[in-house]
Parts: sequence; C-alpha cells; structure tokens
Amino acid sequence: MLLPDVETMTAVLYFGLFAMSFDFISGYTGYLSFGHAVFYGTGAYFVIVAANGKLPLVPHTTPFLLLLVLGGLLATVLALVIGVVSFRLSGVYFAMVTLGVSQVVYVLVRDWGFLASNPRDGPFVVGPEGATAPIFSVGVPFVDPLNLDIGVLTGDSVVLGPLSLGSTEVSFYMVGLVVLVCYFALQRLVHSPFGRVLVAIRENEERARAIGYDTFRYKLAAFAVSGFFAAVAGGLFAGFRRSASPDNAFFFLVTGDALLAAIIGGFGTLAGPLFGRLLDETVREFLSKEGAGGGLLPYLRDTLPESVLTTDIAGLTVQGAIETFLNGHASLYIGLVFVAFVLFVPGGLLGSVRERLGGPIAKQVAARIRGED
Repeated sequence: MLLPDVETMTAVLYFGLFAMSFDFISGYTGYLSFGHAVFYGTGAYFVIVAANGKLPLVPHTTPFLLLLVLGGLLATVLALVIGVVSFRLSGVYFAMVTLGVSQVVYVLVRDWGFLASNPRDGPFVVGPEGATAPIFSVGVPFVDPLNLDIGVLTGDSVVLGPLSLGSTEVSFYMVGLVVLVCYFALQRLVHSPFGRVLVAIRENEERARAIGYDTFRYKLAAFAVSGFFAAVAGGLFAGFRRSASPDNAFFFLVTGDALLAAIIGGFGTLAGPLFGRLLDETVREFLSKEGAGGGLLPYLRDTLPESVLTTDIAGLTVQGAIETFLNGHASLYIGLVFVAFVLFVPGGLLGSVRERLGGPIAKQVAARIRGED
C-alpha cells in the first residue's frame, strides 16, 4: 500500500489545513507570507499553555474546540498587527518583513521560560500542578455524549457494529471533520465578492485600486483570516501530538513545507495544498529509512536475491548502492520532485487537472453528468 499510515494521514490533514491557509493569502492575493509559521505556532502553543493552566481567564478545562477558536482569534490579532506594517510593502520586501517578524517570534519563544520548563524543547500537555492533564475532544462543547477524544495515546476507541476504530483512526476522522469545516468556510470566502476582490488584487492591484477598492484593507482582512485558520491547524497539531516545539511550530522551514505543498498541489486552488502535502508525505514514507508504510528500501532488501545484492558494479555492490542512494535521503528526492513541478507542472496537481477540464473539477463533473458538455 502506497498511502502513509493513519497517524501520518492525520498529520497530512492538519498540516494540509495550514497549507490551505497559506494558499489563501499567497495564492489568492499574490503576497508570499514567508513568516506564516508564526500563526501556526501561536495556535499550537495557545492550546498547550492554556491546557497547562497558565493563561488567566482561560481555565485548563476549557473545551478543545473553544481553545481552537480562541487561539485563532489571538493569531488574527497578531496577523492584523503584522499586516499593518508588512502590507505597506510588496513583492520580496513583504516576504522578507514577514520572515523577519517570524524569526523574532521564534527566538522569543525559544528562550521564554514561561511557556515551558525547557523552552527550547517546547511545552507538553501536563495540566496545572496537582491536577489531571486535560484530554482534548472534538464535538459539540458541553454536550459530552457527542465528544470524541483525540490524541496519539489518549484518543477514544469506537465500536460501531462490525466496525471497530482505534484511537488513531478516531483521531483521524475527528481532525478530518474540523479540517473539512474549515475548508468549506474558506471555500465560501473564496467564492464570495470578498474572494473575487482578492483575485482582482492578485491579477492587477493598481486596477483594483483604480476602480475603487481599498486594497490595503482587503489584503489585511485576508491576512487575518489566513492567520485564524493557520492557528486552528496549529491547535489541531498540538491537540493530536500533545506537545510542540519552536522548531516544529514557529521555525521558518515550517512555512517552507507549506510553500512546497502549495506549489505541488497548485497555487490558488485552496484544496490543492492538501493534495500536495499528501504527495509529499507519501513520497517521504515510500523512501523512508524504516519504510513503515511499505517503503521502497525494505522492499528491495527483502525481495532482491542475495546474488543480485552482492553484484559489484564499478566498485559498489547493489546492496551498497541501495543503502547509499535510498537510506535517509527522502528529502533529497522531495527536492527533485519540487524542482520538477516548478519546471514542468507549474499549475500543480489540482491546477493542471482544472486546466485540462476547463474549470473547477466539481463544476465540470456536474456539467458532464447533466450532459451540458
């Protein structure tokens, strides 16, 4: 089976939402936010610090979905502050300002002892001193029977007739439910008059300004919306992993991974980054060192006969070549895939399919079913 395991697929979902939020501002307005990780990290840290009872007015027993919303609102405020400064610039200068702010926040978080006992390792969900660590549930707040716990080791298991779902599978579906709701909300915004103005800004900002739109306010609002959903993605990450660190939440390469997913999936397609992230994780798992999802390396080790593995080619055995070129080099091949997409598939996976069909996939499929094409 080529697809990653369920735990990795859960990571695809919440990081895919982060990549979507990145695409919402960068793909629909044309402004590359290289510091988007600051919102992802804000959501992740807010959930954990609140669960540890360190935030005033936010009890550690606050429902998880409410924590996601509050973390999103905090990121929204942060996005407005950053956006007021950075949107006075454009192009590479905008990208550099957002990157610079992100790195400042990264260094601040990495050395701030209030957030964790060892801030360089990041906080863990341990709960307030003397209290039990909270379990995060996805469902309707204050309606217990509808809540299902998520988490690698703390999630619920469900038995529905012949169907038995373990804690990882339940987490996958619950995280997927939140991501789906967020996707529909972003999709609604993209197809609203607000979203049309964003596209107009991307195509020709001077013309959009000339016909009367206050482009600065539209860009600022889009940045705030993007920050909100990036924080929700970060909160899901923290809720599932029950920990976060400066390096996997605030570091600028986290934004780089979102950019990679957006380019592979298709800039300005919203759902494309999710498919881009899925391809990224699939290739990584397929070429992974352990091959937990049925990787190429253990497959070759197990299936090639000993006579082939020991064959010497220019001073290097087949076994040695496999270990040299496949063992631990997944990132190298991901980089080659990235370059190939930039050169030969500039529209990305979803963008190319849309171009071939002549429009959004759902509309084209519906039109063909109705016999209109």
